[in-house]
Amino acid sequence: MDTRKRIALVAHDHRKPDLAEWARFNAGSLRRHGLVCTGTTGGVITEVLGDSADVTRLKSGPLGGDQQLGAMIAEGRIDILVFFWDPMQPQPHDVDVKALLRIAVVYNIPVACNRSTADFMISSPLLDAVYSPQVNAYREHLERDLG
Repeated sequence: MDTRKRIALVAHDHRKPDLAEWARFNAGSLRRHGLVCTGTTGGVITEVLGDSADVTRLKSGPLGGDQQLGAMIAEGRIDILVFFWDPMQPQPHDVDVKALLRIAVVYNIPVACNRSTADFMISSPLLDAVYSPQVNAYREHLERDLG
């Protein structure tokens, strides 16, 4: 990971206000990095951070945005995932959500699913440092698939 991170921001509908408030509070830090968001979340983040923020918007989560994000993680194009998901609401695309969280674990990228964890991650000195995550727990699977 470079010093400028690629941070994915995702929030379910009932959690978008929480993510918006968190982004507003951390606007200075977030503007130093590239942001990738699923559809509606990207609109919320752009509104909060302004047009000067580097925000890439994907499709809405239920329309494939979660899968796009998962592919970007697998390709090494996402460094951090902040995903404020709603544990109280069933989601029609729960399998996509589970797949996204699974791929983030496989590729060992930091994941925050609540504000406390997101606060710890964004305030870490590693956010603005070069960092090389260790991705070796699944090496035999990766080598078999690529070999």
